[in-house]
Amino acid sequence: MGTPLDRPFVAFAGGPTGHWEVTASATITGSPLPPVSRVDVHERVGLPGPDQAATWTLVGRVSNGRYTRRTELDALTAIQAPLGRRAASRAALIPIRKSPAWWALAQDERRAVLAERSQHISVGTRHAGTIARRLCHSRDLGGAFDFLTWFEFAPEQEPAFDELVAELRGSLEWSYVERESDIRLARRPSNRAA
Repeated sequence: MGTPLDRPFVAFAGGPTGHWEVTASATITGSPLPPVSRVDVHERVGLPGPDQAATWTLVGRVSNGRYTRRTELDALTAIQAPLGRRAASRAALIPIRKSPAWWALAQDERRAVLAERSQHISVGTRHAGTIARRLCHSRDLGGAFDFLTWFEFAPEQEPAFDELVAELRGSLEWSYVERESDIRLARRPSNRAA
């Protein structure tokens, strides 16, 4: 797992260049991100600055599982598909900001909404073998979003991914989401994995 000091920062830079081509972009709720044609993903040990060529740069940090219990984390780790698989030529970047009402809840109350009432962890675990996921926390970095979630999957898994996000968006947890974008991407054969 590593220590908090060696967990990487991840920058998602949207603009005219990048390893991932935007195939669709939707504003689910709240204000939209400016449209871009490409997204690049950079991992760094230190906090990255904005990409000067990018239209927008979203920065988060890989962190510990804040709402998972040991048994849930072990089950997820045992089956989680890795990032960067050759077959996973599709991706989605979903930045989310939750409402002040969410952050006013105590940690155990947020856990109850997320895990027990909304089944977020069990829904995600059901798809973890085929859909790779990386969650980055950005709230403490002062960004426009609280969480930046990156998913990678094979083209034939896109219907399963749509099912996953639809199930989560229909849950009680999503009543606390005040801003969300859904950016779908494709890695072309001539490009390397992000």
